[in-house]
Amino acid sequence: MSDVATPATLDSTLEALGQAIVANSAGAFVAHSVAFGELTVTAQMPRIVEALTQLRDHPDCRFQQLIDLCGVDYPERGQRFEVVYHLLSMVKNHRIRVRVATDEDTPVPSITSVYPVADWFEREAFDMYGIFFEGHPDLRRILTDYGFHGHPLRKDFPMTGYVEVRYDDELKRVVYEPVKIAEFRNFDFLSPWEGAQYALPGDEKAESK
Repeated sequence: MSDVATPATLDSTLEALGQAIVANSAGAFVAHSVAFGELTVTAQMPRIVEALTQLRDHPDCRFQQLIDLCGVDYPERGQRFEVVYHLLSMVKNHRIRVRVATDEDTPVPSITSVYPVADWFEREAFDMYGIFFEGHPDLRRILTDYGFHGHPLRKDFPMTGYVEVRYDDELKRVVYEPVKIAEFRNFDFLSPWEGAQYALPGDEKAESK
């Protein structure tokens, strides 16, 4: 018989794990779901450090590796941001996704004390989304420039940005200026053989025959 788990068996295992995590968390986790062979649990944002410590240290979990931490933007929600943590257990051969929700003003507790690798991940979420992490040892931008205005991955951030950067040859330094959108050319997007009202190179030869 094959030892490879079937999708149904895997879902059953993850469902049992999700139920146990929520039941044993004393309210730190509030919900779980299994979809597409993946387990997702929802934690209370103020208790995220406690919740992830449980996942790291509990003998039934042993999620000792933080694979990723990222932000998600839902502008239509009151709590428009989610912080999503992806964890891996090399011991149990399981992965788990943890979610917490917050708004533009309420900081999320930093988890650098639980997973030191979260340092740069949290800085990236702050830079790209403007999510604050309380207790982070060095919360500053990591991908954009120091003078950058706004947070590029928010869904209400304009595609052109707010400022453009160029090197000024007269001043001999980099300067920041408001974005200037040049007037776009007017294309008719028609096939030149169907809609063009002008002669194409070579057409004069056809007319002379």
